[in-house]
Amino acid sequence: MLLDSKQSILVVVDVQARLLPGVQDNDTLVKHCDWLVRLAELAEVPVIGSEQYPQGLGHTEESLLARIGEANLYGKTTFSCIDDEGFAARFEQEGRQQVVLCGMESQACVLQSALRLKETGAEVFVVADAISARNHRDTEITLRRLEQAGVTLVTREMVGFEWIRRSDAPAFKTFSKDFLR
Repeated sequence: MLLDSKQSILVVVDVQARLLPGVQDNDTLVKHCDWLVRLAELAEVPVIGSEQYPQGLGHTEESLLARIGEANLYGKTTFSCIDDEGFAARFEQEGRQQVVLCGMESQACVLQSALRLKETGAEVFVVADAISARNHRDTEITLRRLEQAGVTLVTREMVGFEWIRRSDAPAFKTFSKDFLR
């Protein structure tokens, strides 16, 4: 199945500044999550995010926070974002069937969010080049487990091409010029 921008929502999981130094390829992770948020804006796809225990662990990385907006971020203590009441209410309000996930940490909050969202009946897509953990092995095993559980693995460019769909779409010129470099 292809992603449909009218049925999709982008979820950015726990990309918190205080946790980033311990995460593998953290600069790349932030850039790739930002790329996806900008793409969602271009494709008119709603974006929501989560923060794991922000009172103790701090908030989303500054550039992502500015782009996503504080009102679209939900603090949580559950590892799965959909198990947080505030996040779940907002997710339901958006009424989207396809969930595109990026963020950290792969083996904990990304994995549990993806599996729990799938249990709710959502079509779940994890962006393999926009998740990370403290070590590569956790991300590698997470991707294998998600695939075995029926979660669809995608790359950022797959998301872009599927959300835009056509080379004659108005957004494609911007996508090809600003995103495919």
